[in-house]
Amino acid sequence: MTTSSPVTISVVTATWNCSKTLPDCLASVARQSYPHREHVIVDGASSDGTIDVINQHIHQIATFKSEHDKGIYDALNKGIQLTTGDVVGFLHSDDLYASDDVLSKIAKAFEDPKVCAVYGDLEYVNQQDTSKVIRRWQSKPFNQKDLGWGWMPAHPTLYVRREWYSRIGGFDISYRIAADYLSILKLFTHPDFKTVYIHDVLVTMR
Repeated sequence: MTTSSPVTISVVTATWNCSKTLPDCLASVARQSYPHREHVIVDGASSDGTIDVINQHIHQIATFKSEHDKGIYDALNKGIQLTTGDVVGFLHSDDLYASDDVLSKIAKAFEDPKVCAVYGDLEYVNQQDTSKVIRRWQSKPFNQKDLGWGWMPAHPTLYVRREWYSRIGGFDISYRIAADYLSILKLFTHPDFKTVYIHDVLVTMR
């Protein structure tokens, strides 16, 4: 009897002049108990010390690239291209995982090969004191009818099999602030796109 290989999760972080919050983000990834992961950082040619912070933690980063880009979605597309994992998710430079076993929970859901995406809940927290919760974005199991009402999962909690980003061509950078929503519409309306909702806070967002 053969056993399938563990799912490798690629975490992509886009950075630009975020030296104050990035150390917390990097530490949050490093504390994850799930070992089969890689952290990819795409920097937009920062000038505030962000690159120094990255170089101080370079031992925990699988791939790092810094160059001028056309905005966050362009950076995320570059990050996807640099990943090698089975699953791709995004942890932005001022966000944190809600616990040290978030990636383990996500990987557990992806043990089912039919699962294409996993998402959960998100908490908005105080900029200076991340223990202070401002509000909670609680999601729910996916129902395609909800898309017509503008529903979407919290994008920072969404983890997708990498092959699906190839299918939809990544993020459309002509949508300056809504490319993530457009990508969700493309993915979630596909008849073969099976999702799992984890009823738990996965990410805290400043």
